[in-house]
Amino acid sequence: MKRLMRQLFWFVVVGTSSALVHWLVVVALVTHFTMNPLLANVAGWLIAFVVSFTGHYQLTFRHQNTAALSAVRRFFALSASGFLINETSYALLLTYTSINYEWLLAGVLIGVAFLTFVASKLWAFAPQRVTG
Repeated sequence: MKRLMRQLFWFVVVGTSSALVHWLVVVALVTHFTMNPLLANVAGWLIAFVVSFTGHYQLTFRHQNTAALSAVRRFFALSASGFLINETSYALLLTYTSINYEWLLAGVLIGVAFLTFVASKLWAFAPQRVTG
């Protein structure tokens, strides 16, 4: 139980940090370069991915002793899947609501976080099983 609580703590710290990086990149690109929010969201995700993977590999799931190359491949697949949910939700919300893009993005980022923790723990950072 103590290990799970420590994992949850680090997941929140790393996740909040990477979500903040993601959000700040999007806002900066939209505000300063008048980039489309959906396109800026792609750039924000790619930059935040580096923060997220590094933090989760070094802090959240360090005790799981997963090879870095294996973990980065699986976490990228997981992150990309989460991003597809993120981008689709974001596009729909931008189209069908009048809520400011900044608030919509914050809500979408928070909404995907729980699924990311569960899938990271059970798959992306799980030790590889040796068969045969």
